[in-house]
Parts: sequence; C-alpha cells; structure tokens
Amino acid sequence: MRWSNLGDDTPAAAPALFGTDVVTTTVDTPEFRGITFHEVRARSIINRVPGTSRMPFVWTVNPYRGCSHACVYCFARKTHSYLDLDTGAGFDSQIIVKVNAPQLLARELAGGRWHGEHIAMGTNVDPYQRAEGRYRLMPGIIAALRDRANPFSVLTKGTLILRDLELLRQAADVTDVGVSVSVGFTDPELWRTVEPGTPAPDRRLGVVRALRDVGIPCGVLMAPILPYLTDSPAQLRETVRAIAAAGAASVTPLVLHLRPGAREWYMAWLARHRSDLVRRYEVMYAGGAYAPKWYQRRVTREVHELATEYGIGPARRGGHRAVPEPAPRPEPGTQLTLL
Repeated sequence: MRWSNLGDDTPAAAPALFGTDVVTTTVDTPEFRGITFHEVRARSIINRVPGTSRMPFVWTVNPYRGCSHACVYCFARKTHSYLDLDTGAGFDSQIIVKVNAPQLLARELAGGRWHGEHIAMGTNVDPYQRAEGRYRLMPGIIAALRDRANPFSVLTKGTLILRDLELLRQAADVTDVGVSVSVGFTDPELWRTVEPGTPAPDRRLGVVRALRDVGIPCGVLMAPILPYLTDSPAQLRETVRAIAAAGAASVTPLVLHLRPGAREWYMAWLARHRSDLVRRYEVMYAGGAYAPKWYQRRVTREVHELATEYGIGPARRGGHRAVPEPAPRPEPGTQLTLL
C-alpha cells in the first residue's frame, strides 16, 4: 500500500496530507466482519474543491475514505487505486479512518486563515457509514462547527445520523445546517444487490421524517436513477410519492454516472444480474461517464413534475443542499482535494 499517497489529492499532485503512523485493525464482530480499518492521523481536514468542479460548495470535510455501504455505482471507488487498494471489494472493506478529524477541525476552524465558509460533508463517502458507529467522529465534528457557528451540510444514506439529532438541533440554532438523505429508488429487491451495506430505502425515509419532526428540514437526493432499472414512469412516481410522504423539503434527481473504477464494478454487477442490459448501457455511456443530456433532461423533468404534483420541489438556492453530479475526472497532475 502506498501510504505516501494517502492524501486528499490526485496521485503525486501534492505532498501527502497524512502521516505514515498507521494502525491497521480487523474487527471480527457481526457488524464489521470482513472490514479492515486503517487508522491515520490527518495533517489537514478542510479540503478545497477544485475550481472546475460542478459542486455548489467550495470546502469539504471527509473523516473516512472507502465505504462499507458497498454501493456498486459509487463514483469514489477510483480513489482507492491511489493507495494501490482494490476499487471493488477493497473499497467496500478497507476503510481509512482519520481518527483525529474532530480535534483537527476545531483547530482549523479557529485559525486566522479560515473565514467561516460553508462546509459540505458526505460528498465523497458517507460520514455515517458503519465505521462511524465504532469511531464516533461526527459528534466532535458537528460540535466543532456548532461552536464556531460555521454553516455546513450533510448528505447521507445512514440512519446513524439520528444519534446526533440533538447536536444538529443545537447547530441549527446558531448557523445554517442543511441535511439531505440519498434515496434513488424504493425497490427492496434491487436495493439488496445494488446498495447491500446501506439501510433500506424506507429506513432512510424514516430519517427524513425524524428530522422533520424535530424541526430540521431534510431534502432528498434522488440518486442515482438507474437507466432501465429504476426510471420507468411508474417507478419514478412511486419513489417521489414515498419521498413526499416522508415530508421531504425538496427532491433533486440525479441520473447514474459511471466514472473509472465505478464503471468497471457496476458493469460487472450488471453482467451478473441483468446481462440483457449490458449492451444498452454500453451504448448509453459510450460517450463517457455521463448519460446523454437528452436522457438526463427527460428524467429530471419527469421527477420535477411529479414533485410538483405531490407538493414538493427541487432544492432551492439557499435551502437545504443536495449534491449534483461530480465534475469529470481531472487531467493528470490537476490537484483534487475532495477525499
């Protein structure tokens, strides 16, 4: 493993942001069976998003790298190759933990160079994946942001965020707090194979209800919408209906994109489970990581029309933030600090 590349940058683009005093732990308990944790001490925790990014924010905090949610389509898979780690099963089971993230964040927020800009979390891997139940980094992170009245947002598929409801309420009393839950579809059979490490879609929608009930509006990132699998008019209607019933403040659709690393893993899954669709995907994504614009526009329009029908709408500027498509992979040598 190339620990010298254990930074929040593209390979060899900048000095590593982590020390090499790594503690590797394998936990043989049912909830963590097969998962290895690599505990590292970060040298920096607030990361700047590249200027060419499509993201609607500039700064991120990511306490973990790799994700036990094991979503077959996850765009962050490629980042594991920078460490000579496998982007398939290795991404799902080899989890990098920045154990000093809360303390480091508190220090950086108090520094003279920081000016209180919005910080987004969950834009690379989920901060409320199963590892968070063991390491409990997010309470300290949220407390640090609360104490400095620093605006932030969280995107998650994890129900563990409910553990931190009181901290979120306290933070929302002093600053802008945005929360979004990712629910791309409601089909339970498809969920079991596409997102095997995540809570079921109905449990994620339960998070939306719980947040709404304590006065914290929660949006839904309806992502990814999977071509030929979750995009029929009936499927889109059922998903938007369930999102509306949960009391979501907004819904933002996002069609599947397949960047290197994710593309190979997803296509292998497709060949095993829906071989009849392989050729159709090859045609749809022949032009690169993104589905054709006409298809994206059609699906987005359908979701927005359904959302209007059910009394919700897309995320609004200044509201609780969802996350759009990540920018295409930068050219070699371009600095990237999303991880």
